[in-house]
Amino acid sequence: MNTATKLGLLVISSVFYLVSQAADVYVAPRTEWGQPDLQGVWNFSSNVPMQRPARFGAREFMTDDEIEQMRARLAAADAASDQAVPQRDGGPGGYNDFWVESAGITDRIRTSHLVYPADGRLPSVVEGTAIIAGGLGDDVSGERPVRFVVGGISKDGPEDRGLSERCIVGFNAGPPFTPSLYNNNVQIFQSRDHVVILTEMIHDARIVPLDGRPHIDDEVGQWSGDSRGYWDGDTLVMETRNFNGLTQSFSAFGTSAHKLLTERFTRVDPYTVDYEWTIDDPSTFTDKITAIVPMTKVAGQLYEYACHEGNYGMLNILRGERMSERMQAESGDAQ
Repeated sequence: MNTATKLGLLVISSVFYLVSQAADVYVAPRTEWGQPDLQGVWNFSSNVPMQRPARFGAREFMTDDEIEQMRARLAAADAASDQAVPQRDGGPGGYNDFWVESAGITDRIRTSHLVYPADGRLPSVVEGTAIIAGGLGDDVSGERPVRFVVGGISKDGPEDRGLSERCIVGFNAGPPFTPSLYNNNVQIFQSRDHVVILTEMIHDARIVPLDGRPHIDDEVGQWSGDSRGYWDGDTLVMETRNFNGLTQSFSAFGTSAHKLLTERFTRVDPYTVDYEWTIDDPSTFTDKITAIVPMTKVAGQLYEYACHEGNYGMLNILRGERMSERMQAESGDAQ
């Protein structure tokens, strides 16, 4: 996202905030079935950390001075975004700030997305809980199935790679949705008795019945779980269970097999949906986890996130590796 775009988001977000404050009581528009209208594309980018930095203690919101300091840091990072990124271990290097989605800064900013526990930090994990971590660096030791999202345990086959590399689960696709570097967009569709949540990353669609039908059989597990929804006043509430256990419970801890996820979508002004979620997973964490992530209306549409289902880049990847081997062999022959 370039400088002009980021400044535009900053101004737009500030205007949206002022509009919402000017209205005494906001009443969400209705669909033809009389339900609050949540339809459209929404962005959940954020500059706020998921966990609260220790310096804030139990304070839930930043002060005016802290907000100005954040603005200054983001402006400095944006000014440096066109500079080259140093190569890492001979590779091409990572993303610079140009590629990173950054939300506009309003006059009311949380110190963390986590609001429970009260300190804004993840609760302690249950003794013996697995830590499931991969990354963009060297492969880590482990066994199949690979439960982390990024990285891998080896390169002997696709099953050795992380879930996002295999185009199964995006690293911010959730559920629940957690702000990340990019592709922080979802699109919501509504009918009388269903809601569809379409994620941008890996373009997964959750089809959520609202008609009171029971969850699927407990023995059936799915990547995104099995969701059921209902209206609580103007808030859409979705409860998701039946995760397949092949993803993390949250962050790098545990597995999702016993997780119960409750999500709440509330439209609070023409441009904002408050997205609140709670994870209750007693097999992983000693307490529940609740977070609030604002979602901002996008004047656009989702485009296909093609990932690499056709492995279109594989030819060049293999060609580059063969060329590297050839150059090494020729260097050896020359000596």
